[in-house]
Amino acid sequence: MSPLSWIATGSLVTWVWLLLGQGFFWRTDQRLPAPSPAPDAPARSPGGPWPRVVVVVPARDEAEVLPLSLPSLLAQDYPGPAEVILVDDGSTDGTGRLAEELAHGRTGLPLAVVRPGEPEPGWTGKLWALRHGIALARAREPEFLLLTDADIAHEPDSLRLLVAAATGHRLDLVSQMARLRVASGWERLIVPAFVYFFCQLYPFRWINRRRPLATAAAGGCVLLRADTAERAGVPEVIRQAVIDDVSLAKAVRRAGGRVWLGLADRVDSIRPYPDLADLWRMVARSAYAQLRHNPLVLLGTVAGLALVYLTPPVTLVAGLLAGDGPAAWAGGAAWAVMTGTYLPMLRYYRQPPWLAPLLPYTALLYLLMTVDSAVRHYRGQGAAWKGRTYARPEAAPDR
Repeated sequence: MSPLSWIATGSLVTWVWLLLGQGFFWRTDQRLPAPSPAPDAPARSPGGPWPRVVVVVPARDEAEVLPLSLPSLLAQDYPGPAEVILVDDGSTDGTGRLAEELAHGRTGLPLAVVRPGEPEPGWTGKLWALRHGIALARAREPEFLLLTDADIAHEPDSLRLLVAAATGHRLDLVSQMARLRVASGWERLIVPAFVYFFCQLYPFRWINRRRPLATAAAGGCVLLRADTAERAGVPEVIRQAVIDDVSLAKAVRRAGGRVWLGLADRVDSIRPYPDLADLWRMVARSAYAQLRHNPLVLLGTVAGLALVYLTPPVTLVAGLLAGDGPAAWAGGAAWAVMTGTYLPMLRYYRQPPWLAPLLPYTALLYLLMTVDSAVRHYRGQGAAWKGRTYARPEAAPDR
């Protein structure tokens, strides 16, 4: 066998292992669990009424999306006591005032808007906002906190189903990865792959096991037991985290809590990323933080992405041009396996299957975004978000 054939075979073996040995990450069947084993059993805390919930929404310059997201929270049909706290994190576009206007005269969950001011040193903006929102929520003595981003729209039964899942299965953290917007051409190409790569890194089946093999959450929608949050020291213990959702899940797990993560059917992100530049900034602002700002991990990631995603089409074409049958066969087979594992995610996002063979091209874009994230870090730009830059934030601290 030629060196090209060995490289192609290595990629094929890697893809067979990913197909069968990485927690079946490519399947999209991890959805919110049924509230109770008994179909006619009431979905509530055992022996009592529906628990009190406080929804905490950190918001910074979200006036564009708030008219679509906030009313969906206020209109929740939750049968127990619940209210919404929106934390205006230093907005300059009238986010807090708009939230109050949207709630004025509306029936549904009550809304409180708080403005904590600029973050203290050592805090990221979102976690600073969550700190104040959670502190205010604790005065209401809730059993659960729903932490949800300002760009997330919820169907009317979203909160009820989340609480039913948490109480029915004794979960401390229930998180759903909101279905991201897929409208522009670049969104269709990049967004499903973003979720696919996340699932590959943190297989949901591994997270949801009673003896978990991985830990993660999706920050856009997190239902959290209030006493577990207090026991875990949240959000103080993760105050510098840019990858705050993974950090939160790890803190809950360290405190002995059970974590569940799945794909959402009733929760959607409405934030638009119409251009490649918008998506590029979204990925690049935190990619190097996920690698713990480690150059060796960056090199390994680049090499891994190249072997796994770029090698199959390259060896297929090179094998055909050079008349190297084994290389072409192994490269083509690896590309076929890769394509097949991507199809379920495209179906979840209601996208055409012809996008699946383009995954190597999308992976190349993600590779370049990751390298750019490192370049920005070493230029002192760090993780930039809405006018704030965190030069050296933490990723997901283990303690």
